[in-house]
Amino acid sequence: MSIRTERRDGVLVVTLDRPEKRNALTGEMYDSLRATMNDAREDAGVRVVLLQAAGDSFTAGNDLQDFGEQGKKRVASGEKAPAMKLIDDMLDFPKPVVAAVRGHAVGIGTTVLLHCDVVAASETASFSLPFVRLGLTPEFACSYVLPLLAGRTKASHTLLLGEPFDRERARELGIVSMSCSDAELDEQAMATAQKMAALPPQAVRATKGLINSAFHLERMREAVAKETEAFAAGLVSEEHQEAVTAFFEKRQPDFSRFS
Repeated sequence: MSIRTERRDGVLVVTLDRPEKRNALTGEMYDSLRATMNDAREDAGVRVVLLQAAGDSFTAGNDLQDFGEQGKKRVASGEKAPAMKLIDDMLDFPKPVVAAVRGHAVGIGTTVLLHCDVVAASETASFSLPFVRLGLTPEFACSYVLPLLAGRTKASHTLLLGEPFDRERARELGIVSMSCSDAELDEQAMATAQKMAALPPQAVRATKGLINSAFHLERMREAVAKETEAFAAGLVSEEHQEAVTAFFEKRQPDFSRFS
């Protein structure tokens, strides 16, 4: 299995476990994550979710081969992609989510952090929102949430250029809340999750709900709907095809013919 789970004192530890592919996410992994999070939502024994990854990368984002082939089929059929189903469910997840990030956090590996409550990152952490570079648009309400956290100019700079950034920049943007050494990351993230799990659970959930209300769930859902429409159009675009072809051919993409 590419998703592992373990329970520790009210904490559900969810581990992305495909290190040989830098934990690149497939449709099957999204389905498994969605089922895991939905079970955690209903399970009174789960007070906090800790999201982490095996190996030296949090996630390289979507597995481009799996995502490209399946994504085009779903666009044609009108079927909602597993990633989009997970996004829908995560927007109003009522329990705290702690993330532990080392290595690369690409695409949805970064946008998912915008919906976590504590984000611990080691000095090896590297973040990337490369959607425009792939001929695509942001997802997971990133186009709405990131400007609220970072301000319009910083969000525009980050999303329009799509360049990788380090932990300190992620802290400036409001994505990372805790800095840990790589050796201490897992221990510190778990300690924080367990500390939160020991608190009064109804008060914790109510406080998370109040904080999230400032971000207006309906506005986030509207943003996701608009992003999904634009993302689907990007998936079948020539710009995206050039970006993916260049990636697999290990060359720089050439967008000069597009206007």
